[in-house]
Amino acid sequence: MKRVEEKAPFKVQTVLTDNGKSFTDRFTRAGERKPSGNHPVDQECQALGIEHRLIKPGRPQTNGMVERFNGRISDVLATRRYTSGEDLEQTLKRYTWLYNHHIPQKALHHQSPIAKMKEWQTKRSELFTKRVVNHTGPEK
Repeated sequence: MKRVEEKAPFKVQTVLTDNGKSFTDRFTRAGERKPSGNHPVDQECQALGIEHRLIKPGRPQTNGMVERFNGRISDVLATRRYTSGEDLEQTLKRYTWLYNHHIPQKALHHQSPIAKMKEWQTKRSELFTKRVVNHTGPEK
């Protein structure tokens, strides 16, 4: 969360996560309970002034966008063998750059994420903490 907050060009106001143990202690075998405030994600969100929301139980389709993105990453990684961790890291960086700068997304009215963020920044500059810029390419 700290890295996202540092890197994102906008103020993160809300985070939506699933109900897994890695994100919350609000659910137990006995059912739902009030958050303890002791879970690291809840603590980090509170420290950064971010609202932490959970998806509705029994509605895994809410995770659909994340699952589709993870599927795309899996497809990219399955296309070749990697000679090192650095080789794998560079492939992921290249794909992330391509995705953010050049692949239009239906949910963003067929614009790339960077193009849409630049549009939002023009319309709602108060939401942004940094200028959104196009990068020339992935880091080498």
